[in-house]
Amino acid sequence: MKHLLTIEHLTAAEIGGLIDSAAALKAERGAHATQPLAGQTWAMIFTKSSTRTRVSFEVGIRELGGSPMFLSGNDIQLGRGEPIIDTARVLGRMVHGAIIRTFAQQDVEDFAKMSGIPTINALTDDEHPCQILADLLTVREKLGGWEGKRIAFVGDGFSNMTISWMWAAKHLGFDLAVACPGDYSPDAQFIARLNAPNITITPDPAEAVEGAHVINTDVWLSMGQEGQAEKEAAFGPYQVNGELLKAAATGHIVLHCLPAYRGKEITEEVLEAHAGSIFQQAENRLHAQKAVLAALAR
Repeated sequence: MKHLLTIEHLTAAEIGGLIDSAAALKAERGAHATQPLAGQTWAMIFTKSSTRTRVSFEVGIRELGGSPMFLSGNDIQLGRGEPIIDTARVLGRMVHGAIIRTFAQQDVEDFAKMSGIPTINALTDDEHPCQILADLLTVREKLGGWEGKRIAFVGDGFSNMTISWMWAAKHLGFDLAVACPGDYSPDAQFIARLNAPNITITPDPAEAVEGAHVINTDVWLSMGQEGQAEKEAAFGPYQVNGELLKAAATGHIVLHCLPAYRGKEITEEVLEAHAGSIFQQAENRLHAQKAVLAALAR
């Protein structure tokens, strides 16, 4: 693995290996036998705001022996219109790796190609691979694994989170049901490319959640979509609440990648009842990303 750009382009073996590594790194935190990033500087290029992603990567790089360099999009020449390929060719000569959180997936792909250094997608509009790895680690810790489990996603059916979850289901073989309004479903071209009969798309949240061991949700409006009242209004029936969860499997868990808007995509009561899983999921960003960093270290 030279980069982490998408879940789509990982194999089942690579995903499993990263989860195994994350679990091991979590268990040995504070007493790592090796420092794979010793003497390295990793650039963190963020044009989208962040709490969990920034903190977990900065801490993770330091714990593996490296030095993080945070670069806001407004602080570097990208903010004044420099092409990403030129930024890539400069940074590729100065730092050892790059972590990019931005809007366009193509920017991350171009940076990886032109920089010649390991590149990690820390979120784009198309995918959120680091979050899915953390989520899978949480599912393993809470439920013993994803084999034979049914996972439901309730919300935007064609967001970076659902796209990444769908590729994970494709590779790993678990049943995934996505409940979303018809206007916010994956398009036919994507479904044909995905070609995964273990994935169901439905407009009915109760159908998706029935028998589910994991119920996942996210904000209805992704970064950059704030103020789209018409879109938000379409998701009223897609709230994860106590009534909806009555159909879920016994012992189910609820996940949310945060930040959460209580009273919209999830109720206060459900979030607090499942806070143990949700904040364990947030913590696991650190461990999953350390596994990625260690895998890409040169």
